[in-house]
Amino acid sequence: MNHDKKLNELHEALATLLLDKLKDPEVKSADLNVARQFLKDNDISAIPADNNALSQLLQDLPFNDSVTSLQ
Repeated sequence: MNHDKKLNELHEALATLLLDKLKDPEVKSADLNVARQFLKDNDISAIPADNNALSQLLQDLPFNDSVTSLQ
């Protein structure tokens, strides 16, 4: 097995394992942090759009839109 194929297999296995952990209702904050870093390291980002989870999260956050800076 060549080097690139091994790295691809490792990447796929890690992504699958992280996804399984995220689906577990008992997911740990450390697992969430590993998943966050995995996405960041792979230049994965999301933009809030109509009816997606990120948009819903932004709507549910307890922040006042009129607050523009911390003083």
